[in-house]
Formats: sequence, structure tokens, C-alpha cells
Amino acid sequence: MDPRLITTVAPAVALAAMESGVAKEPIRDWDDYKRVLAERLGQDNTLVRNLSGRARRHPKRIVFAEADHYKVLKAVETARDEGIVEPVLLGSRERIASLIEEHRIELEAMGMMKRRSYFGSMLVENGEADAVISGLTRNYRESLLPALHTLGLAEGVKKVAGMYIVQAKTGPMFFADTTVNRDPTARELVDITLLTAEAVRSMRIVPRIAMLSYSNFGSAGGRDAEKVREAVAILHEEHPDLIVDGEMQANVALNEELAGELFPFSNLRGRRVNTLIFPNLAAGNIAYKLIQEMGGFEVVGPILLGLRKPFHILQMGSSVREIVNMVRIAAVDAHTNR
Repeated sequence: MDPRLITTVAPAVALAAMESGVAKEPIRDWDDYKRVLAERLGQDNTLVRNLSGRARRHPKRIVFAEADHYKVLKAVETARDEGIVEPVLLGSRERIASLIEEHRIELEAMGMMKRRSYFGSMLVENGEADAVISGLTRNYRESLLPALHTLGLAEGVKKVAGMYIVQAKTGPMFFADTTVNRDPTARELVDITLLTAEAVRSMRIVPRIAMLSYSNFGSAGGRDAEKVREAVAILHEEHPDLIVDGEMQANVALNEELAGELFPFSNLRGRRVNTLIFPNLAAGNIAYKLIQEMGGFEVVGPILLGLRKPFHILQMGSSVREIVNMVRIAAVDAHTNR
């Protein structure tokens, strides 16, 4: 179902009812009316609305490397109607045209390249586009390599990282690294934390970071706990203004009362944690997928951090809604990058 149904068709019907005189109570604030409709479906989210508003103010040219897929075209149509993107479509012209006609999608096909992610990356590299979205039909590594080969790392960055946004009831939570680094060292954990903090700040949110492990502030030994502990020490010394602490268990990080009672010395005391850094890829990947499937939380991502220019990779099989959320992220990322 088209995600715009409730917030597009219903207001149009209401407007017609007002103009015909059937409606007795006129609607004066249409934005608020649409927001209330979205809330009834559980679709309202302050972060997403904030991203959408910022993206509309600065629409960017974004390359869609798999534009001969219906869900991508539908997402592009939605994003373009929302005014957040100027799409560049890559794929078989005949296939795209057929899908547009079959599903009555209001788009035109542009270009045809065999290695689309590479071509899309070069469009961004040469200033012909502002960001690339890829990955719907390819595995993560296959989608990531073209970006690393053509765009490269941002200045001072040694490795990229992947971040997910979990839309929790208390506000957005940021998880990293969830997609790239299998077993980061202490120094690499520091780099991942700094990349994530920068990304969170770009969304106008102050990062409050918990470095996770199976241990609480030295309560247990072992390689994973010790490297997280070392990373925290480096962050405290080199970045004293950053709100970060650990190592700590996940329940302690998320339970302010418990954390304050057991570890009153922590600089996270009295502060709601909104960013979780995992000790390795297995922990981060398992955590966000469990939350997504068992908790029913909406998850946005993965958001690729550390490239010189914006390139974002979808989860294989992403829904239209998930793709549109990624478009919002890419559009804001492109504006911040510029």
C-alpha cells in the first residue's frame, strides 16, 4: 500500500467536503491535520519529520543504482512528490519504462549502465549528483566496494562504519557499528564512536554514548571488555567534552535509575543514553535485528559513515517506507557534506 494514502487522499476528500459545504467544521491547520492522521496509524515520528523538513529545504540529486526495481521506483516517486530529491535513475531503460507504465508511476528513465553502483559513485564524485542509494538487490559488501573505490574515505578517517537508527518510544537510538567492522580494536572503536557522534550531531541531537560489553566498569576480564575499557579511556583523555562512558552492560546503559544506583561516578548519570557502541559486528548486528523483529521498532539504516561523499546502502529487500527514510538521510547528508 502506498504510505501516503492516509495523509494524501484523506485531506483531499476533506478539502472537497469543505468546498462543497458538506463539512461543518473547517480545517485551518492542514499540516497538523496530516500529522494527526499519521499518528493514528503510528507513523508519526519527530525525527523523520525533522529530516523530511530539512531535506525539502535543500533537495539533492541522488542516484538510484537499482532503478529497474518496482520498490525503488515507488520510493523515488514518493520522495520526489515530497520534494526532497531530484532522482537520477540507473538501469535498463526498457525495464524501467515497463515498470513505470505497468504501475502508473510518474517518472522518466535516465541512463543505462552495467555496473551501476560504480557509475552512480562517479556521478557524485564529478558533481553530477549529490548522493547514491544502492543495495536493495545486492549484498552489503558488493554494494560498498564501488563507494570505497571511487569516493574514498573522508579526511582523517581510516575505516568506514555503519549506523542504524532505532525509533524507540523515548526517542531515537543510534547503534554502531552494525554493518562493517567485524572485530575492531580499541583505537578503531574510538574512531567508530567519533564518526557516530558526528552523525548524531548532524541530526541536531546531542550524543550521549554508552560503550557496551558484558562487563561493567572493570567487573569482568576478557579481551572484548578490556578493549572497550581502553577505548573509553582514550575518549576521556582525547575528547573530554564528549558524553561517553563504559564499559557497561546494555541493561545498565538503558536503565537510568539502575545506572545511577550502581555507578554514581559515571558521567552518564542522570542522562538518557541515546547512542550505543558495540564491541564487535556480531553484537551490533544481532542487537538491532532482534529489536526490529521482536520489539516491532522501526529501524532506519544502515547509514554509512566515514566516506568522503554521501553513499548509502539499503538492507536487501527494504520496504518502500525504509527506502524513503534512507532518501531523507541521504538528502540531509548531502547538504551537510556540501
